[in-house]
Amino acid sequence: MHTHSKSTQTGGQTRRNFLKTTAAATAAVASANLFKTPVYGQGTAPSTGRVIGANDRIVVGFVGLGPQGQLHVDKMKANAEKNNVVLAAFCDLWEKRREMARAKVGGDAKTYDDYRRLLENKDIDAVICSTVDHWHARVAIDTMKAGKHIYVEKPMARYLPEAWEVWDTVKATGKVFQVGSQGCSDAKWHKAAELVKEGKIGPLVLGQGSYMRNTPKGEWNYTIEPDLQPGSVNWNEWLGPNIKTRPEFNPDHFFRWRKYYPYCAGLLGDLFPHRLHPLLLATGNPEFPVRVAAIGTKKILTDKNTPGTPIRDVPECLTLIAEFPSGYSLMVCSSSVNEQGLPDIIRGHYATLYIGGNTVELKPERPFTDEVDPERYPNLEPVEDIGVHESNWLSCIRTGQAPNANIELAIRVQTVVSLGEMSDRMGITCHYDEKTRTITDGSGRKVEPAYYGVLNPS
Repeated sequence: MHTHSKSTQTGGQTRRNFLKTTAAATAAVASANLFKTPVYGQGTAPSTGRVIGANDRIVVGFVGLGPQGQLHVDKMKANAEKNNVVLAAFCDLWEKRREMARAKVGGDAKTYDDYRRLLENKDIDAVICSTVDHWHARVAIDTMKAGKHIYVEKPMARYLPEAWEVWDTVKATGKVFQVGSQGCSDAKWHKAAELVKEGKIGPLVLGQGSYMRNTPKGEWNYTIEPDLQPGSVNWNEWLGPNIKTRPEFNPDHFFRWRKYYPYCAGLLGDLFPHRLHPLLLATGNPEFPVRVAAIGTKKILTDKNTPGTPIRDVPECLTLIAEFPSGYSLMVCSSSVNEQGLPDIIRGHYATLYIGGNTVELKPERPFTDEVDPERYPNLEPVEDIGVHESNWLSCIRTGQAPNANIELAIRVQTVVSLGEMSDRMGITCHYDEKTRTITDGSGRKVEPAYYGVLNPS
């Protein structure tokens, strides 16, 4: 039991009671401001597609069957009976990959080399998209317009304007949208959000996290399979309609596309979402940023034949800081050349949350040790797992509820990612107005959002 002297009283209340009252008020404000993700389909125009009941089997198709797509096939197959799903259709531009997927499930599974033909299949209820990043938004939009639910790998889009197109389509169709940041289905982040919303740590101050790797020969240098020949895929279709600089067929680009800006944002698109999604979820009230700055470097691994020349477009190491309207700041870094990272921490005015493994620990700040009790929550389940994240999506298709990595969280994360890329590549700090969706630099000059590789201040 804690004791309190007169000096710890405020207006006849003990500081502990005062803080509890303040915490309750803070929680009420957070609850009032928390984005209200509607039950999918309410208040929207009717969409096509089958209405799926609690006991109905869900028929799933797959678009994009590279390593991540094959992993989704494996996970969905392993959990098919539990999730009451059937894996029915596979689409990839390379025949080898789609036949590999079909061989895993056998039966009457269909294959396609054009995802639009898969979407014409009336039997398909839901689609998992694991294509290259620059196809994510288009596949997601077309899937929902075809009356099907969508799980799209992170990031949700290559550029911010097309992310808003995805958002608009979710709202218009009422389809269940899940972005593939599986950490969002890890229980520890939801426990952290619960503690924050209860006002346990007070107003949020600063969060941090990282995703670090050290790959001696360079990140994303995946094996180039020799049986992929120029005629093996429709290269023009792989590039898509929005790639402005259109290289000739290049196996390095096909297998190692994460190294090149036209197709992705590098660390910002690949590794950052694994931290940004759960760290924003854990605030209990994910916000759009008001200011983002990022610095990326690529100096460590260079071309041996041309000393000093980077072997990739995208940075090897990048640090980002984002400011939010509430006064909360978030610092996240990622690297492919050093694996020593930052612990996941959310700092509040009264206490700090330490988030790691399957545990969340609340530690009072020194000035508030007499008023705030330490708390520890070990053995939280489920832990991060793609299969769990898929199951959350499928469950929400049946119930109509919002999944853990829903569109409201995803659009906020994508805003941070996109502004971070613009900041790093243009050498500016990006200011964002969520009401008008406009971006300005530090001088107030409007900056057009990066779209299809165009980075251009107006």
